[in-house]
Amino acid sequence: MSLIRPEARTALWRWRELVVAAVVLLMGLRWVLGAFGLLFWGGWVLLIIGTALAIVGVQRLRFRLEADGPGVVQVDEGQIAYFGPLTGGAVAVSELTMLALDHTAKPAHWILQQPGQDALHIPVNAAGTETLFDVFASLPGLRTERMLAELRKPGPHHVVIWERNATRPPMHRLH
Repeated sequence: MSLIRPEARTALWRWRELVVAAVVLLMGLRWVLGAFGLLFWGGWVLLIIGTALAIVGVQRLRFRLEADGPGVVQVDEGQIAYFGPLTGGAVAVSELTMLALDHTAKPAHWILQQPGQDALHIPVNAAGTETLFDVFASLPGLRTERMLAELRKPGPHHVVIWERNATRPPMHRLH
């Protein structure tokens, strides 16, 4: 028997990083305002840590979507696996050459390419996609804010988020 309703537990779990950041920030603020000496300086450290946790928590919250889509994503020892109702596959993170986002598909899909294999298409709302945030953030040169902005951008479009070796010439836009 649980004391917390399932809907409330789900909401708290979705906001977990920000809840932890708020607790750390409040404890740090309490120490800064109500203590002196070593505890005072420890409060400032907690405020800095809490702010960093809040920034990361907001990014993770923006990445997280409802997990009601088809299939399941697993990340295990440097390998991303997707088990879907019609397709599936796995790619090694170290071998990943391109990450793209396809909003023309319904629902939108992450597209992961590895040499010598077909591209792996993962719905953005598949169960377990929140684990992809850490994998994507670890890719060298990936701009997290751009990825999050493209994820929320409306309209049908296909965009390359990251490439290991930029083989395409840079695009010069007029506006």
